[in-house]
Amino acid sequence: MGTTSNVTEFVLFGLFQSRELQHVCFVAFSLHVPTVLENLLVIITINASKALHAPTYFFLSHLSFADMCYPSATTPKKIADTFVERKTVSFHGCMTQLFSAHFFAGTEIFLLIAMAYDCYVAICRPLYCTTIMDHRKGFLVEASRVDGFLHSILQTLLTVQLPFCGPSEIDSFFCDVHPLLKLACADTYIVVANSGMTSLVSIILIISYVVILLTLRSRPSEGWLKAHTTSPSFWSSCPPMFMYIRPSATLAADKLVILFNIVMPLLLNPLIMLRNSEVKNARRKLFRAQGRSNTSENLIQPRA
Repeated sequence: MGTTSNVTEFVLFGLFQSRELQHVCFVAFSLHVPTVLENLLVIITINASKALHAPTYFFLSHLSFADMCYPSATTPKKIADTFVERKTVSFHGCMTQLFSAHFFAGTEIFLLIAMAYDCYVAICRPLYCTTIMDHRKGFLVEASRVDGFLHSILQTLLTVQLPFCGPSEIDSFFCDVHPLLKLACADTYIVVANSGMTSLVSIILIISYVVILLTLRSRPSEGWLKAHTTSPSFWSSCPPMFMYIRPSATLAADKLVILFNIVMPLLLNPLIMLRNSEVKNARRKLFRAQGRSNTSENLIQPRA
């Protein structure tokens, strides 16, 4: 089935209409670069350190990767748009944004479910946790990616078939489902149902954390520390999850909720990891090893 829409581009309203506030947004969006580098450092530290071999850190490295890619699907465009009066995106660029954002956001949600399962096993069966999770962690990560891909490709294929009516103006700062559906000239029930059904997966995540917290009431404090490792990503993901369950209507708060979900996990996860003593020690060892390597190379170099 081919695309039935004659729309070739969309106009984005952005976050704010005021030029002064748009400059503030530019500064805020520019923080994306150092936070991405910090998440990248977390990934390098976990993969380079032999001490961080626990399944929890394996999941955290993949979660950090998803946290990097999710905002990267839209942030460069948002930064560029702060310099122009008329913010436009092509139809194909819009669909690419839609697919990328839902793929990485969906993957992140399923990764959080996998991490909740890892946390539950570590608390309830601590002696067998490593044995159990070592055989399942790879499958759980790949399953998270497959689930995220299936959701995003279905969402994109359903959306791309919709006929869009003019004016082709999106009341958002990137191409998301609800603002796009407002422009459709056809019944969007199937698209909303797909989005809502996927968001209902969040109920599994919430139930998982409720079970974990109830279990922790009779467990030592180390369990609380392990559970809190994924809490920032979990709580920052909850509002957008439920936003997709409700009927298709663009509310004024939607843009701020999505912005919160894009910025906060990327910012919070490295800060939480920096408070982890094992990660801090591994990072120090990594820097020391790199420093000794550079020193050895300088000593080996022959004098001119």
